[in-house]
Amino acid sequence: MNEISHALVLNLHQPSANLEHLLNHAEWEAKEILYALDRIPRFLWGHEGRGQSRGRVHLALSGTLLETLADPAFQARVYGTVDCGALLWHLQNRNIIDLLGTGYYHPVLPLVPSADREEHVARWRGIGRHLFWRERFDGFWPPEMGFSMELIPILARYGYRYALVDSHHVEAVTPMSWGELRYRPHVARFGGHEIIVVVRDRELSDAQESGMDYDWFRREVQDRTKFCDFPPLVTTCTDGDNGGWFRNSNPGANFWGAFYETLLARVDETPNLRPAFISEYLDRYGAYGEVRVNTGAWNTGWHSGHGFTQWTGSWAQRQAIERIGEVSEAIHELRWFAGLESVTDPGFWSTIEDAMWRLLRAETSCNIYWGEAWVDRCHVDLDAAVERLELARRIWSPRAPVVPVREDDVCTMAPVVGGSPVLEDCVGLGAHAL
Repeated sequence: MNEISHALVLNLHQPSANLEHLLNHAEWEAKEILYALDRIPRFLWGHEGRGQSRGRVHLALSGTLLETLADPAFQARVYGTVDCGALLWHLQNRNIIDLLGTGYYHPVLPLVPSADREEHVARWRGIGRHLFWRERFDGFWPPEMGFSMELIPILARYGYRYALVDSHHVEAVTPMSWGELRYRPHVARFGGHEIIVVVRDRELSDAQESGMDYDWFRREVQDRTKFCDFPPLVTTCTDGDNGGWFRNSNPGANFWGAFYETLLARVDETPNLRPAFISEYLDRYGAYGEVRVNTGAWNTGWHSGHGFTQWTGSWAQRQAIERIGEVSEAIHELRWFAGLESVTDPGFWSTIEDAMWRLLRAETSCNIYWGEAWVDRCHVDLDAAVERLELARRIWSPRAPVVPVREDDVCTMAPVVGGSPVLEDCVGLGAHAL
């Protein structure tokens, strides 16, 4: 029987200022989230030895979560609960944790304007390099697993070796079996660029999200891969800080104590199933064949991820996405004209940056996903972006392009409190305070 490699991937995201809000209004929920984050390296410390029984986890942390954890004021506030500085330090342990790049503000990348996609990718790399002391991140986690082929050139330019995609959106270009399509990495090409795509097993990931025991997982994996005449890579991807399965502090009733502890303890009993880093698998076995990835996201609840219905199902959601496009176009147009005219006024460029990061924060997937309950947060940031954009236009010149604003777009809701102060030497961050 071929050796089965299991790649565990966890997404960790909190919207800007959300943890601070929860500390004020739902303190225990905030503590549950912080404990869930802190539990990851603490659990893995005991499984840092060499060999197949070593724990291996891929983590994708959004830029807004990293920004919160790195904020000195937030660190001081929660110090008696979690030592955020120590947590960030321990996440650098490459023996047990492989950090993935992602989009800074956790947008559904195919739904945001194409010009903004690279902004999210670049800004996350800025904070990732700053906090984790490394130049390169091999893997890319598309927020919400929202992927389209148009992302490939951007990811290739930023040096990513592979990206994670959902199994329900992958189609073979090279003829291959069901097992090959799902349990081997492949190459996807677009616009003269290519990247390796690693396929998430949707059904096994659903089980990982809701709760499973090791014996069931072992039997299911072996049954799914029994016809593979190659060493399969089984990849499971879920959130790592949401739901009782990951937040439960009882070691016998959470993912780490009830499942992963048993998996590591029984590796020697089931030597053909072992934890693996994706990069190590690629170094050893490479990628096979070419695929096409259809545009879509991962499944949430009863939504399949096809057509992004979680983010486009209501009129309010679609209106917010449309307005994002309009404000984005205005910001990029003014910035382009200013570059063409060789504008050097630092006040202009600082104000443009203020507009840009507010636009990008408006694109946070949660703002759209939760529909009418959260969509006003998107409009608050867009209103602030338009205000800064008009100020930048006045600083530069009356001849600058006028910012298009529709009267019915203006939101009168009170502004959302911003996030943490700027990390001065971190490339691409703006000061998050309205």
